[in-house]
Amino acid sequence: MSNNPPTQTHYVAPLEETPLVAIDTVNVGERPSNLWIDAWRDMRRRPMFWISSVIILLVVLVALFPNLFTSVPPNDNCVLSNSNGAPTAEHILGFTKQGCDVFSRIIHGTSTSLSVGIIVTVLTTVLGILFGMFAGYYGGWLDSVLSRAGDIFFSIPYILAAVVIMSVFSAYRNVFVISLAIGIFAWPATARVLRAEIMRVKNSDYVMASQALGVSRFRILLRHVLPNSIAPVIVVTTISLGAAIVAEATLSFLGVGLPNTTMSWGNDISAAQSDLRTAPQTLIYPSLALSITVLSFIMLGEVVRDALDPKARAQR
Repeated sequence: MSNNPPTQTHYVAPLEETPLVAIDTVNVGERPSNLWIDAWRDMRRRPMFWISSVIILLVVLVALFPNLFTSVPPNDNCVLSNSNGAPTAEHILGFTKQGCDVFSRIIHGTSTSLSVGIIVTVLTTVLGILFGMFAGYYGGWLDSVLSRAGDIFFSIPYILAAVVIMSVFSAYRNVFVISLAIGIFAWPATARVLRAEIMRVKNSDYVMASQALGVSRFRILLRHVLPNSIAPVIVVTTISLGAAIVAEATLSFLGVGLPNTTMSWGNDISAAQSDLRTAPQTLIYPSLALSITVLSFIMLGEVVRDALDPKARAQR
């Protein structure tokens, strides 16, 4: 009996049936790709992105060039005989209780509401980035101090804090004061999001490679860690702008925001609340302008969030 193990036959396909291909070759003609390029390709295919972008662009144009949309002065052409009057051919949205044109006040009040939103967003973004990047990257006692400071501000509702500040500085109520009152207490959310993202990114291979090459920690933070951690901040900033516009309208509605002589959607809503049953258009139209603007920023923020998330892109 033979002790040799049984042999197994192996089938080898002919070469012409299985041509050799270079699996590791690089396709030079392929389009370059990174996080931002992939996000843009995803956003431009979504109708929500274009709808929200067009509305936001229109709001910006109205704020910058109100005279392109109406030639009626918002306050100089007020006649009490037109109080709560119905729409006419020249005044398509009717009149306020003081006989002013509703459409003209909405158009000219856009710049005030949008200015507050932009100033608050810039302030919260700058403070949030400064606190978040140093706390998340350096850690240790600096992280403890900055995080506890953020927790203190985060525990205070910024609307309530803004009411107190605007009540104390009632003689200095203007766009910048109300923006500071809102923004000085609204930055912790941005800081917490950025801190968590930086703590994830700082352990990446390219960061450790830069450290091995002797690059300073601060330079690594600015050139590598922060740019790769900024995506969630953009999403939070987009949504926060709409929230800031709502905060300004809320403070003006409560009577502690901008003075009555300043045109803003919040002041118009506050002045029209007593005439809801007799002349609802004076309340509905400013509220509709506020709602559409805020909704556009929220929609844009959601689109940007989904576009910057590879997992969300893969699920669609």
